Amino acid sequence: MKAVCWHGANDVRVDTVPDPKIINPRDAIVKITSTAICGSDLHIYDGYIPTMQKGDILGHEFMGEVVELGSAVKNVKVGDRVVVPFTISCGSCFFCNRDLWSLCDNSNPNAWLVEKQMGHSPAGLFGYSHLFGGYAGGQAEYARVPFADVGLFKIPDGLTDEQVLFLTDVFPTGYMAAENCNIKPGDIVAVWGCGPVGQFAIRSAYMLGAERVIAFDRIPERLQMAKEYGKAEVLNYEEVNVGEALKEMTGGRGPDACIDAVGMEAHGTDFMAFYDQVKQAVRLETDRPTALRQVIVSAAKGGHVSIPGVYGGFLDKIPMGAAMNKGLTFKMGQTHVHKYLKPLLEHIQNGDIDPTFIITHTLPLEQAPHGYEIFKHKKDNCIKVVLKP
Repeated sequence: MKAVCWHGANDVRVDTVPDPKIINPRDAIVKITSTAICGSDLHIYDGYIPTMQKGDILGHEFMGEVVELGSAVKNVKVGDRVVVPFTISCGSCFFCNRDLWSLCDNSNPNAWLVEKQMGHSPAGLFGYSHLFGGYAGGQAEYARVPFADVGLFKIPDGLTDEQVLFLTDVFPTGYMAAENCNIKPGDIVAVWGCGPVGQFAIRSAYMLGAERVIAFDRIPERLQMAKEYGKAEVLNYEEVNVGEALKEMTGGRGPDACIDAVGMEAHGTDFMAFYDQVKQAVRLETDRPTALRQVIVSAAKGGHVSIPGVYGGFLDKIPMGAAMNKGLTFKMGQTHVHKYLKPLLEHIQNGDIDPTFIITHTLPLEQAPHGYEIFKHKKDNCIKVVLKP
């Protein structure tokens, strides 16, 4: 089969690789009909995620048709259309039983690697390095899905791939980010980053009752999308002082909740942003927390900080004094996708949201390297790339 494979930083190729096979009774094989490039994939593309190996298959946002089932998989049948959560979860451990699906105890065969850095291992992830299990990803013609009796989510007739594809990651991620804000009527929510996750966080904040959403980015087409589709008040952080702008827009109080939808490769215009770039370049710091610093300082006293943006390692110069003395509440983590599949599907079916609004480019799988380049460099007004195997 054809698959998008990692060969090094800024080097992905479409290779011919062996077809996946059933190796466990709880496995399924899915013929992929749609897959996408995620902002998290760019962290791998840029070379910031360790333990990648040449030839690893990328991708964790994918869906398709079931073509083969292990003997223990009874919840779907061959021919069903399914979406596949990017987090791999067993469904029966301590954490899965508490709806904390991305913290599954049993799905990362390389847990010992993560424990050295993090103390405990989160769930395995599709196409996201050997640190998180070494699972082949979904930017391919076929994929093996472990724990398929738990992970595969059947899609009802009448919905296109594009309407449901983002249930695999970015829609639940944006929704959980907003849910983590503990939004109350009248709340003002600020969102850093208007990429796909930020766009869904904006829409979700309104669905959960926010009165106003203020969004920051530097890319004009992203800001326009947040304004047009998300009804957010938008600001270009290269043109304003973020903290001062938020004070002015909130009567001096600051946003009740702040969402960092940027993560480890944030950009900025001040000295600290330059400091981060230099330290990250020489590997004295793994992540660039420019947005996170702004979030902490800008949030209202007693406010909530939600972090869906991916961080991979160690950060520098975090204003923990501000966080502690302002009494901020932090909630973060990889998304518990399984928890949100049914309710978010209902939002789509009810017409509350049409997730297709974020798609700017649809390309054949063979053009994945081009898709990565235009997504990374924001060329051709690219915001979200869907690949068709």
